[in-house]
Amino acid sequence: MPTASCQNRQCMLEYLNAMKLLVATQNPGKVREFRLLLAPLEASLCFPFELGLRTKVPEDGDTYVDNARQKAMAYARASGLLTLADDSGLEVDALGGAPGIHSARYTAGHDADRVAALLARLRGVAWEQRTARFRCVVVIVTPSGELYSTEGTCQGMIAFEPAGQGGFGYDPIFYLPDYGCTMAQLPQALKNRISHRARAVEAALVTLHHLLTQETSAHRRCGGSCHPTPSVV
Repeated sequence: MPTASCQNRQCMLEYLNAMKLLVATQNPGKVREFRLLLAPLEASLCFPFELGLRTKVPEDGDTYVDNARQKAMAYARASGLLTLADDSGLEVDALGGAPGIHSARYTAGHDADRVAALLARLRGVAWEQRTARFRCVVVIVTPSGELYSTEGTCQGMIAFEPAGQGGFGYDPIFYLPDYGCTMAQLPQALKNRISHRARAVEAALVTLHHLLTQETSAHRRCGGSCHPTPSVV
C-alpha cells in the first residue's frame, strides 16, 4: 500500500481527487465506450453510480452543448471533481435533422422502439435520400467552473432494417458506406476510432491531460510534497 508524505489527510484526499475524472453518464453503453476511449489518460475514471450520485438533470437545452453543459456542471457541483459529460444524437436529413437532440427521447420505450419509430417515419424514402450523421458534443467542467467543449461527427446512411448485435441506440440502422456495414456490425476497436463519440473524446484528450497534470502538480506542492510514494515490501 502507498504511504503519504502529506502533512495531513485533507491534503492527501485533495491529491487523490485531483487524479479523478468523473464521467457524467448513467447509460451502460456509454460507460463501456468511455472506459475504452479515455484509457490513454493517466486518471482514475469514475461514474455517478460508483459514487452514489443520483443527480437529476433536465437536459432541456436547445443544443447538444446546452445539454452536455447542464450535465457536466450539475455533476461537477455534486462531486467537486473534474467532470466530463456528453450529449449526442442522430440527425437524419430527410427528417430535417430529427431526431437530433431528442434522439434518446424520440419515443417511449427502449432502443428497439426508437429504431422502429424512426424507420416508420422513413418508410418510402429512397436510399439516396437517407443520409444522416451522428453528432456528439463533449463538455468538460473543472471544480473551479472552467468549461471546455469539443465535437465529433460520423457520416452515414439510415438502413432499411436493423443489422448487427453490437453497440446501442441507433447503431443497428446507421449504415457506413465506407465499411459496408452498420455501426452495430463494426468491431468495437474500429468503432472506437471512427464514431462521433470517439472523435469528440479524441479532441478532448489534450485538454483533459493538461487539466489533470495541472491539478495534480498543484497538489504535489501542497505542504512541500503532497503525493503518495510507494512503500517498500
